Amino acid sequence: MFGVTILGNNSAIPAYDRHPTAQVVTLNDQLFLIDCGEGTQMQISRYRIRRSKINHILISHLHGDHYFGLIGLLTSMALLGREQELHLYAPARLKDIIALQLEVAVTTLPYPLTFHPLAEEGVIMETPKFQVECFHTRHRIPCWGFVIREKRKPRRINKETIGQYEIPSTYFEKLKEGDDYETKDGEIIKNEWVTIPNKPARSYAYCADTKFDESLCEKTKGVTVLYHETTYLKDLTERADARFHSTTEQAATIALKAGVQRLLIGHFSSKYDNLDAFRDEAREVFADTDLAIEGVTYKV
Repeated sequence: MFGVTILGNNSAIPAYDRHPTAQVVTLNDQLFLIDCGEGTQMQISRYRIRRSKINHILISHLHGDHYFGLIGLLTSMALLGREQELHLYAPARLKDIIALQLEVAVTTLPYPLTFHPLAEEGVIMETPKFQVECFHTRHRIPCWGFVIREKRKPRRINKETIGQYEIPSTYFEKLKEGDDYETKDGEIIKNEWVTIPNKPARSYAYCADTKFDESLCEKTKGVTVLYHETTYLKDLTERADARFHSTTEQAATIALKAGVQRLLIGHFSSKYDNLDAFRDEAREVFADTDLAIEGVTYKV
C-alpha cells in the first residue's frame, strides 16, 4: 500500500469544514505525517489513523497553519503511553520552539524525539525499502518540499518457474538484482528463466507553500503523484505571486512540465467556498488533476 490521506487541505484560516495543511503518507508499514496544522490530531482520530504507527513527521516550514498542531500531537502521544522513537524533520528553529513549549509546561516526553534539522537539499532518510528527499520551495520564509520514493529491485521472482530449479532462497535477492545462478556442477541458471521484470518504483512529491517556480519541475520530475499548493484561482495570479503562493494554472503547469502521472491540488484560500473551479481550471492544463479532499486516501 502506497497512498496519501488528506487530513487538512485549507490555507491559513480553517473554513467551510476545511482544516489547515496535514496529510499522512502510508508506504507499506510506514506512516509519514507531512505538516501538522491546527486540528491535525482531531483529524487523525476522525479518519482512524493509527497515531502509534507514525514514526516520521515532516514539517515544511514555520508558518502556523503547517505546524501549530504539532505540540498537541506530541503531548497526546505521551499521554497515550508512546515509548518508541519519533523522528521529526523540520527547519532548525522548530527544535527551540518545542523545547520552550515543553519547558513552560514542565513536561518531559516519555519517548525519544529525534530532531533532524533541514539544512540542505538531498536525501534525509533512507532504508532498503524507501528514501525521502527534501528540496527548497520559494516562499516568504525558508520552506521545504519532500519526495518519498519506493525502492524496488529490477526483477522479481517468478513463482511459476522458480520451483523447477534447486536455487536456495538465500540467493533470491541476487536474482532480483538480475544475477544468474551457478549450480555446484557449474550449470548456469539464467536469470530470465526464474524472474520477471518488476513494476516501476512509485513516488510521491509534496510541494509545500511556494510561488510559481519552474525549478520545481526538475525536483519532482516523473513522480507518480505530485501534490502542489493552489491557494488561488488563476484570475488572482498577481496576488498569488505577491504572497508567494500559486494558482491552479501554475500548479498544473509544473505537473505538465515535470511529466508527473497525477496531480493533487490543495491549500485552498478560505475566500473560496466551492472548490469545483480549482479542479476545472487545473484540468485545462493538466487533465489528470484531482482536488485533495479531506478524509480521502489517494493511491500512489
